[in-house]
Amino acid sequence: MIIAELCGVTKVYGGGVQALRGVDLTVERGDLVGIVGPSGSGKSTMLQMLGTLDRPTSGTVRIAGHDVAGLSDRELSALRARYLGFVFQQFHLAPGVSALDNVADGLLYTGTPLRERRERAEVALRRVGLGHRLGHRPNQLSGGEQQRVAVARAVAGDPPLLLADEPTGNLDSVAGADVLKILADLHAAGTTIAIITHDVEIAEWCPRQVRVRDGRIVAETAKEVRV
Repeated sequence: MIIAELCGVTKVYGGGVQALRGVDLTVERGDLVGIVGPSGSGKSTMLQMLGTLDRPTSGTVRIAGHDVAGLSDRELSALRARYLGFVFQQFHLAPGVSALDNVADGLLYTGTPLRERRERAEVALRRVGLGHRLGHRPNQLSGGEQQRVAVARAVAGDPPLLLADEPTGNLDSVAGADVLKILADLHAAGTTIAIITHDVEIAEWCPRQVRVRDGRIVAETAKEVRV
């Protein structure tokens, strides 16, 4: 089953800057794909397209079969809440708010009652090994723990597709390895994951790699055995 699809997608920004040049990409259920390329290659713009955070100049973006071009902003928000989870290089945690409520607040747009949001948040935090940090605020957590809170927030709603943009970029090697292990565990449990990275080693850690340069996909490889 195809979860996300880009068909002939282009993106041109002001001044004629072509970030994407006719990209075709499918992300299927069960994928763990690394989208890799240097700065300015277009990989982050691909994330924006896959996450419906921006609209293409031309081409088609489909999420779970839905053509996003025909959706209103409200419908797009509902689509994201149902199908997509996001993890970024910056943790984007609310200061002064507990880990539990940082995760629970990520479910606000699903219309889930507060009690259930907190129950789901606790389950998600325990999945990433932070069951003992539920009441801790961001300034009481290490960088690696903050990123794990961000991962928990992204998966608390059990989205079919998790998009991770440089998820280890702000972490040391040990904390980064911990986050990758968590992503591998989530993938093994059924979450489809796309990691956007400039790090070739992280891309090669993924069973499937998509290499991007100058707004185009220039190579794609896949391993027989999944991580």
